[in-house]
Amino acid sequence: MVGRDVLLLSLLVIITISVDVAFADREPHCVYTFYIETGQVESAGTDSIISVKISDKSGQDIDIPNIVTWGGLMGPSYDYFEKGSLDIFSGKAQCLPSPICSLSLTSDGSGVYPAWFVNYVDVTTVSVQAKSAHQYFDVEQWLATDTPPYNLTVARDNCKVSPMEGIGRVGSEIRKSLS
Repeated sequence: MVGRDVLLLSLLVIITISVDVAFADREPHCVYTFYIETGQVESAGTDSIISVKISDKSGQDIDIPNIVTWGGLMGPSYDYFEKGSLDIFSGKAQCLPSPICSLSLTSDGSGVYPAWFVNYVDVTTVSVQAKSAHQYFDVEQWLATDTPPYNLTVARDNCKVSPMEGIGRVGSEIRKSLS
């Protein structure tokens, strides 16, 4: 009888561990789809590696070091970020606590044509666990070292902050600077 109880207990422990391992990667994931339009201006396209950082209003973020290898959907021989093109990227990442509202695009400045003129970035977020979201970022700017504003990174912040959240953020920043 004791042997049978030990066997049942052991079996229960094994099943519990198996279930925990099977569902260990069940954190909510979102699918992020980016539509990035390169401008029509002369020499607008680039061969550089483009990284993206998106974040929500709390400041939690997702870094994508190379958006082409992360989620390029246009095919293996497609030339991304060409003049006048609309490129589509999609991939899975951890869901952020609230909808994305901030974007940072960075060019590594490499390639034969490193300068890049970006019209806009449009991002859609879809998840089984959360409401789908959409955010449009108007960029209309060069990412280049030889063309104004002479910067390889552009940031857009569409986060709306309530007055109380703003006061909390300012107070937090003051406390950080004083410590």
